[in-house]
Amino acid sequence: MATTSKQTISVLSSIGIDIGKDVFHLVGFDPVGTLVLRRQIKRLALVKEFKKLPPCIVGMEACLSAHFVSRTLRKLGFEPRIIPAKYTKPFIKGQKNDYNDAEAIAEAALRPNLKTVQEKTQDQLDLQALHRVRSRLVSRRTATINQIRAFLIEQGITVRTGAHALRNSLFAILQNREDEISPRMNDIIIGLYEDWLWLDERIESITDEIETISKQEANCLRLMTVPGIGPIISTAMVAAIGTGEAFERGRDFGAWLGLVPRQYSTGGKPILGRISKRGSRYLRTLFVQAAHVILMRPQNWERFSFGPWLEQASQRMHKNKLAAALANKLARIAWSVLRNSKGFDANRTKVTAV
Repeated sequence: MATTSKQTISVLSSIGIDIGKDVFHLVGFDPVGTLVLRRQIKRLALVKEFKKLPPCIVGMEACLSAHFVSRTLRKLGFEPRIIPAKYTKPFIKGQKNDYNDAEAIAEAALRPNLKTVQEKTQDQLDLQALHRVRSRLVSRRTATINQIRAFLIEQGITVRTGAHALRNSLFAILQNREDEISPRMNDIIIGLYEDWLWLDERIESITDEIETISKQEANCLRLMTVPGIGPIISTAMVAAIGTGEAFERGRDFGAWLGLVPRQYSTGGKPILGRISKRGSRYLRTLFVQAAHVILMRPQNWERFSFGPWLEQASQRMHKNKLAAALANKLARIAWSVLRNSKGFDANRTKVTAV
């Protein structure tokens, strides 16, 4: 039977928290599976309310502020578990509401073989925020460049592919086609160009900060010994998985990145398709870019420990499929380097890192 906020609870096996912006919904079970806690609390009252409860397992979905809540509860003696949202859906009973969600989370948290999200430190969250801001700014810059091109095409003017080509020819175009481009359109394009310059400065500033962190972080320095991995990938990987403790082996990390074939097997017959594209899209994209960088320089392949494999694979695989396979191999190597705290020990040559 549900309890009120004034009743005292002596024994709890698990609590599920449905995290909201201002309000949390709590549902708790005792060791025999009886619902003994059903409560709504304010976010600011989190510490005060949990001090009244006995230590137990506390489940929550991976969402905004989940890592903050997890760290807070751990300091109070609880055992927090951050659960991917898709793993709690099978436990939802009835229609969707906050209490049913919290109940499903509480039941999912008790599963012994459940894969949970590793709790991030504040440094990891800060580094992750830098990458997210940089990614957003890069997207805005690309959108700005494309808009400039679109406005020029509307005036019957095309520019060859590449941001460098557009930058070098833009003012010459505006000057030479002055009779064809209206003064208002000219001002609009110049304004977009100024936005472009500002975005360049912001991206460069954040990139410099990321590179500085990569030179100070031991794990990042070890990751950068892997061919194709530079400051961006190393810091993004540390921000995402820390020391890699959440994965038992490198292939698990590759699967989390979505770099393994999608499987749909039945009747004992394995059926493999395209890569699953699950997990971190941002980190997966970076590893694929690193793979393309290595593939651009076949003269360096023999200097890597995976060079013979890469040469054989290049003869039988399409370049895009090969890039995905190489990205998976790089990810597995990077996980091993991170988890074992040892640099990449193969003979290698410097390549342009991402």
